[in-house]
Amino acid sequence: MVIFDCNGVLVDSEPLATAIVSQEFIRAGFALTPDVVARYFTGRRQVDMFAEVEIAAGRKLPRDFAATVANATLRRFRNELRATAHAVHALSWLRGPKCVASSSTLDRMRVSLETTDLIRFFDPNLFSAADVPNGKPAPDLFLHAAAKMRVNPRDCLVVEDSPAGVAAGVAAGMTVIGFVGGSHAGSKLGGNLSAAGARAVISDLRALKGTVIDLRGW
Repeated sequence: MVIFDCNGVLVDSEPLATAIVSQEFIRAGFALTPDVVARYFTGRRQVDMFAEVEIAAGRKLPRDFAATVANATLRRFRNELRATAHAVHALSWLRGPKCVASSSTLDRMRVSLETTDLIRFFDPNLFSAADVPNGKPAPDLFLHAAAKMRVNPRDCLVVEDSPAGVAAGVAAGMTVIGFVGGSHAGSKLGGNLSAAGARAVISDLRALKGTVIDLRGW
């Protein structure tokens, strides 16, 4: 089975998402730029990000902050989000079971995949880190997805674009492919994904099928 992260892998959402959350942080009086958000929180759950920001700042975010960010994100995703280049090609040719396991909420994941017309490849096999005790880099989400799909973790391959996501896949005992084809990917990302444990790194989703075959013989 192949488990896909959503943001930055299937949909090119990271620059948009970091801009939105940074804007809301600044409106609430917390000076977090998009670069800071990306550097420390890419691939992680928003609930964990908000908690760490509160601890670092020594004060609470507004009570409705999570809902404000969620609403702003969904609104802009519906209008602006695009699929990652060649995602349809990769998903059309990749055989066998597949699912999505994301740090996003289920609502955001579904809107992302519906807006980009990728939901048809996965529905109903969408799994959110909101449903497990610990977010990435803990293995909980990937183990949850494998259990729901009734697949041994050792027989799962994960496609991830963040060091936290790669570390989660490795901790779950899965084989991980790093992806650096999103518009947010910098020159150091491939090395960081390899250092986190990715067995291979690709920059184009058209290379996914061949990489899966090389790694697992599928």
